[in-house]
Amino acid sequence: MSQTITQPDNTKITLTKSADYRDSYANSVQVRLSIWDFFLVFGTLEQQTAEQVGIDNFQGIYLSPQQAKALNNLLTHNLAQYEQTFGTISLDSTQSGNQPGGPRFVPGNGPVH
Repeated sequence: MSQTITQPDNTKITLTKSADYRDSYANSVQVRLSIWDFFLVFGTLEQQTAEQVGIDNFQGIYLSPQQAKALNNLLTHNLAQYEQTFGTISLDSTQSGNQPGGPRFVPGNGPVH
């Protein structure tokens, strides 16, 4: 399946899903970097005990510094639109009663660490 979109400058972009394309849910993202690239590791975090979490990593994506900056700009823009529509996203760990230094759980938003 493919979809064509037209940019404001009339550039046409065709989006195609490869045979191994998949959608996944991640509530954990780790970022590693070097002089050449950024490496994003996506996973699912599960609270195992009050003091311990486990993360099952399932996908790693390398980005050039330019693509990482472009992704940052896109996320910043879309987060601003989201908050304008649905309200401020809080990362304040005190709202959920979690201990300092550990993973923070924000009610309704899932874990943040």
